[in-house]
Amino acid sequence: MDAKGTIVLVGPAYPLRGGIAHFNESFAKTLSDEGYQTKIVSFYRQYPSFLFPGKTQLAEGDPPRDLDIHPLISSIQPLSWKKAANQIAAWNPDFVVIRFWIPFMGAALGSIAKRLRKRGVKVIGLVDNAIPHEARPADKVLSSYFFKNCDAFFTLSESVGEDLKKLAPGKPVGTSPHPIYDFFGDKMPQDQAIAELKLDPSFRYILFFGFVRKYKGLDLLMEAFSLTDLKKEKITLIVAGEFYESISDYHELAKSLNIEDAVLFRNEYIPETDVRKYFCASSIIAQTYRSATQSGVTQIAYHFERPMLVTDVGGLSEIVPHEKAGFVVKPDPKAIAESLARFFHEDFEHEMEVNISTEKERFSWNHFKNEFLSFVENIRN
Repeated sequence: MDAKGTIVLVGPAYPLRGGIAHFNESFAKTLSDEGYQTKIVSFYRQYPSFLFPGKTQLAEGDPPRDLDIHPLISSIQPLSWKKAANQIAAWNPDFVVIRFWIPFMGAALGSIAKRLRKRGVKVIGLVDNAIPHEARPADKVLSSYFFKNCDAFFTLSESVGEDLKKLAPGKPVGTSPHPIYDFFGDKMPQDQAIAELKLDPSFRYILFFGFVRKYKGLDLLMEAFSLTDLKKEKITLIVAGEFYESISDYHELAKSLNIEDAVLFRNEYIPETDVRKYFCASSIIAQTYRSATQSGVTQIAYHFERPMLVTDVGGLSEIVPHEKAGFVVKPDPKAIAESLARFFHEDFEHEMEVNISTEKERFSWNHFKNEFLSFVENIRN
């Protein structure tokens, strides 16, 4: 296949771990399959160690095949920003996509964008969050610097698009939902997943998945669980993910709520090979966030056709049709508890699983690619 042109994606990729890296790699592969020569410019130092709360920033396993990844950027080394921009410009790309997810990256990514635009390169910001979940000093300055140095923006939720229209008025904004993560393997039988995780097959499971921070509302879910009789009905809450705050606070919360025996903590970064086990073992995936834009967790749940409970914040309600693919509730323990009880007592699991198998078709990578390329074509004309 003859290349249609060159596209450069700037953002995390292997050997960095995490959902954003996975997304960038999948997006690059989709563009390459379409016939574009696609390169990823990533970080050789993403976060200084003192700013990273996890155990490691690096992924395990082999690098993704057939991807052209260049780790050129240090978030704290301005010389690397200049070198990265020079290298990108030398490739003479049709346009550059820069992933923006946290204000801390505004200086590095904004500087790269500024240098590229001065050399006539079109820069599109692919923005996860225009407003951060957890505010820090200088957020506004750093984000604004990045926004003013982009030509246009593409978002994964309408709510972020609306934020950008206010924060960067006059610049084009396009949106398409976060595509499904499909690289964690195929769906597996629930009883097999339960067995491989060495869980009790007589129980049913609620899954809270991913790294734990205050804004993700695990405490709301735990309080909600304590308000139900589900713990008496052989239903367990699994918390699978690395804690970015004190896990002892959650152990104490479980104790105070008298649900210690009904909550299973797996405080670790879940390996890619185990992700499908946790999702397929669970009856419902809970995302009781206090604030959100979009989430890769919902798209993993779609891939494995698992019902979801999400809170009505940010873009989550755009993704999960209420009482069809899951429940959309207020971020309130009582409302969460009522929906969890309905899910198990009214036996929604099979019905929602069937609905999700159809609903997920609108989240394909081809759909995302087509929406994105159509947006780019419109702003270039």
